Amino acid sequence: MTTTEYEHNVVLATGDYNVVGTRPIRPDGVDKVTGRAQYGGDFQASDLLYGKTLRSPHAHARIRSIDTTKAEAYPGVQAVVTAQGRIKTENVVAAAGIWGPRIGRMVGVSIPLFPMQHPLVKFGPLPELAGHTQEITRPAIRHQDKSMYCREYFDYYEVGSYRHEPLLVNADDILPYDQARVTPAIMPFKLEVFAESLISVEELLPCLADAQLFESINGMFSFTPDGMPILGESPQVKGFWTAEAVWVAHAGGVGKVLAEWMVEGSTSIDVHEADITRFHPFTSSTSYVRERSAQQYREVYDIVHPLEPTEQARRIRTSPFYLREKELGAVFFESAGWERPQWYSSNERLLDSIEVPSRSGWEARCWSPIVGAEHRAVREGVAMFDQTSFAKFEVSGPKALESLQWITSNQMDRPVGRIIYTSMVNEKGGIKCDLTITRLETDKFLILTGGGFAIHDLTWIRSHMPEDGSVTITDISSSMCCIGLWGPRSRELLQSVTEHDVSNEAFPYVTAQRLLIGDIPSLALRISYVGGLGWEIYCPTEYGLGMWDTLWEAGQPLGVIAAGGGAFDSLRLEKGYRLWGAEINTEFNPYEAGIGFAVRLKKGDFLGRDALVRIKSNGSSRKLCCMTLDDPTAVVMGQEPILDGDRVLGYATSASYGYTIGRGIVYGYLPVEYTGEGTKVEVEYFGRRYKATVAKEPLVDPEMVKLKS
Repeated sequence: MTTTEYEHNVVLATGDYNVVGTRPIRPDGVDKVTGRAQYGGDFQASDLLYGKTLRSPHAHARIRSIDTTKAEAYPGVQAVVTAQGRIKTENVVAAAGIWGPRIGRMVGVSIPLFPMQHPLVKFGPLPELAGHTQEITRPAIRHQDKSMYCREYFDYYEVGSYRHEPLLVNADDILPYDQARVTPAIMPFKLEVFAESLISVEELLPCLADAQLFESINGMFSFTPDGMPILGESPQVKGFWTAEAVWVAHAGGVGKVLAEWMVEGSTSIDVHEADITRFHPFTSSTSYVRERSAQQYREVYDIVHPLEPTEQARRIRTSPFYLREKELGAVFFESAGWERPQWYSSNERLLDSIEVPSRSGWEARCWSPIVGAEHRAVREGVAMFDQTSFAKFEVSGPKALESLQWITSNQMDRPVGRIIYTSMVNEKGGIKCDLTITRLETDKFLILTGGGFAIHDLTWIRSHMPEDGSVTITDISSSMCCIGLWGPRSRELLQSVTEHDVSNEAFPYVTAQRLLIGDIPSLALRISYVGGLGWEIYCPTEYGLGMWDTLWEAGQPLGVIAAGGGAFDSLRLEKGYRLWGAEINTEFNPYEAGIGFAVRLKKGDFLGRDALVRIKSNGSSRKLCCMTLDDPTAVVMGQEPILDGDRVLGYATSASYGYTIGRGIVYGYLPVEYTGEGTKVEVEYFGRRYKATVAKEPLVDPEMVKLKS
């Protein structure tokens, strides 16, 4: 192998361990990356930079390895070693598609996708399309019931089918180019898996019954555990970028956002659903990726309810309360591997005294009236919620305060024991993270965020910390469990199991204190994501079951219940609490999201401050609004369009039923001229329009009396 070294700032690796192209370093440091996809569904490196085909002495050179720096905490890409030389680079884009897992292993990064075969046949030439000189002149046809599609190709017609069990192929078993019969992504056609579709397409398009079968293949493309692409910079290796499992429909957008991401540090549209940081360590398991990805193939043409839990690869992460929850008849949903109770069948007895509006149809799926009963019981009594899935990070060291001040929009220099709600925004003022930070000691802080965004948030925080060892970040998520103890009788219950004074005077709102619950050392945070009085109580995981039993036994005379995620969501909407990934993400800023109260522009410079100053000065064209449905029996699910006549104003970011206020709740961004209290709009749900009214928020306890009592 030649020892010649070439210096480039982007190397694009795709295909069978091949470098498709490189981009030399330019004196002005400017670089743009755009892209498109070709058949087979994976991001290609041709036409990647400035819309021009890359010319490189390394094109199609076999990749032997990718060198990284030796840093233990966050190594970075150094070079790509090929059969034709060593390419010095700080950035690699892995666009390898079906070979993605193999490329990822070169740097120790898991790329959780599985290649699968997909049968495709081509009929023709067809006399009905004779003389067609354009590739496509007619719309594609999707036969939803038969899981297949048909599309024109000049004077031919192509038919693809998903109506078969997934045909998975291990990435390590894919032949190299020089050994493949045609190309590694094309395998022999299997008539037995296409036979049913052949009958169905002839029924749908009779002209194909006598048409010649011109070509038939089993092509390959990639599926991920959640069906979304894998984009962005790896949280494990700096400069290792991914653009994997990208289908034709995604291609133009992927090229655009990847260019923005690499050059500007952020994207113009939020792509957290495709971000590589959504994957937790357990997703590196081959069996997990296989099971979940196969199910995604099966469901390509299925109509899947947004709340329907998957049944594949379950019971991966359970809290110490899991056995008690099963005893109470918990109905578990799954999130980021966690088994999370949605409601408890043991609470069906509450329906004898609590009236809950009935549902039918789509909105009744994956729902139980027990959700409403649990909601009401929380508002009127006391409940225990399993919040162990929260992500928990300790940030400590002599520069902990200084560093957190830089990446947060709120004031972090608060007294020890204070809980601070804050956003972390990017350079454009978009909300990157939404979380609480508790000052435990002068140089020690506890960050709490949603479990589903743990890797996402941790990656962002770590990437903005100093590299001189002055700040240590420790993920303590698995070592601490949490019970949310909420409701007007929560103080009465907590006081019965601790000698610590938990009165309002001794334990004020948004403060944290260490206390003993029975014999169990715990950290109690007086905060409530459901609204109303209550605490989040944390303890080491090994004490968890004892803490649950202590609280449960003491709470029986007070009517304590265990409550699930269904009640949790409706309770937080009544209180107007935002959810990152729904109401807020990088496309929205704190002022239009209604959380500008947590921005302190006068605290000094911080990341995104200049953008927030401009936004506040110029105002916003939209604002997040709370709306209630005029019909007290109506309920919608979220994502529905919000309209004024024929004008689409926005969409429902979240929706649920407010069991305290007795009507459906919808949140969504509206143009500023529609944000006044009492403004009338409509929400379209399965072709029916429900009248809705913009309401003042929060809908419950607007003066925060119950929360701070």
